[in-house]
Amino acid sequence: MDKTYVNKGQLAGEWYLVNAEGETLGRLASKIAALLIGKQHPNFTPGVDMNDHVVVINASKITFHPSRLDSKMYYRHSGFPGGLKSDNLKGLLDKHPERLIHMTVKGMLPKNRMTKHYLENLKVYAGAEHPHNAQAPQQYEVDK
Repeated sequence: MDKTYVNKGQLAGEWYLVNAEGETLGRLASKIAALLIGKQHPNFTPGVDMNDHVVVINASKITFHPSRLDSKMYYRHSGFPGGLKSDNLKGLLDKHPERLIHMTVKGMLPKNRMTKHYLENLKVYAGAEHPHNAQAPQQYEVDK
């Protein structure tokens, strides 16, 4: 039985630019997760970082159902007694819209040792400006 070998030095990786304006959070995050894993490549190999980078702009302009803004809650714990903190979707979107996309994409990635490598290749910005113009990211259209 032959084994498949991938030379990681040959994987150049691509840069994608995703505009989050007017997109739904879950659908957008699943597309970003697939891009980070590299499933769009014909030589995709599970367990190998394809070295693709995703730059997300306009994170603060994601759309939600109006009732979901107040009802959806996010929780975190400091590790100390009584350290449970909660915030609703509207508050998190106002304060840290990039953190919202980052958490959602992290939840859609496989839970293994590659998750950390995938998340290092995700860059999220609240506005339209980003410092990655030198990498010439190609525009990626999220299907509606």
